[in-house]
Amino acid sequence: MSKTDELLVDVARLVESGRSNQMSLTVVTGGAVITGRLAPEAVWRQRVSEVLADSDRLAEFSAVFAGAAAKDGPPTHLHFHLARILQGTVGIPETGGMYRVSIADISAWTMGDVSYSDH
Repeated sequence: MSKTDELLVDVARLVESGRSNQMSLTVVTGGAVITGRLAPEAVWRQRVSEVLADSDRLAEFSAVFAGAAAKDGPPTHLHFHLARILQGTVGIPETGGMYRVSIADISAWTMGDVSYSDH
């Protein structure tokens, strides 16, 4: 987006104000459609850190995500938990992933989690 969508920033700000991950959102960014639930950055970082810490090969990266999130100014990114990239009739990954998306790069969005079907 050439100009940040203030309504989307307000949604992100509200998510950041609590510790809930119940707000579902679908965005288009860089031609990809990502759908899932938003989480506060601190919750998202903690979960990513835990996943990395459990990995034999990636544990050393865990500390990068364990640090505190910057709190200066309005939110600049959305943090998706249990999210999928929609590709045709498939959601990747099927179990949901952890995505961080720059609000400035979002070209379209809608409230809710878009479902997909293989039928």
